[in-house]
Amino acid sequence: MASLALLPLTQPSFLPSKPFKSNVGFPPSSPLNQRTSHATPLNCHKMYVPGNGASPEAKAAKNLHGFFNYITVKISYNPEAYKDLMEFLNTHSLNDGDKFCASLMRESSRHKTLAWFMFLQVRSAYCKRDFEWDNLKRLVFKMVDESNTKLLEYFQIFIVSQ
Repeated sequence: MASLALLPLTQPSFLPSKPFKSNVGFPPSSPLNQRTSHATPLNCHKMYVPGNGASPEAKAAKNLHGFFNYITVKISYNPEAYKDLMEFLNTHSLNDGDKFCASLMRESSRHKTLAWFMFLQVRSAYCKRDFEWDNLKRLVFKMVDESNTKLLEYFQIFIVSQ
């Protein structure tokens, strides 16, 4: 089973560096300001993202896994094998790459070899050696920054016009 390195989540530059204090504005004698014998939560500077049992990183990994299935089908070392794969793709969905691969293996011995090579070899090799993980991180950061800049410009124009 292939392993996937998860990138650490850093605090966005637009958020304050100090932790949020929920008891601000309460008098010193308020129960919210009194010390208790309970353990103090760690100040780890990570955002909590509620999910339905899966972390955002796990959801992104699942989407990337699907993307690698798509890329695997597009990589061609043999024109005849590529033609066979495209014909099979016309009648079978690639939404679940593992199911697609299992169906391809059941089709015929020729398709079984194709499935073994394409999905068990090419997908793994592309993911581990050819996909540019550092470039992905750089591009995502750039896209988020550009998007935030456009939104800030929009909000500034919106506020000034009011």
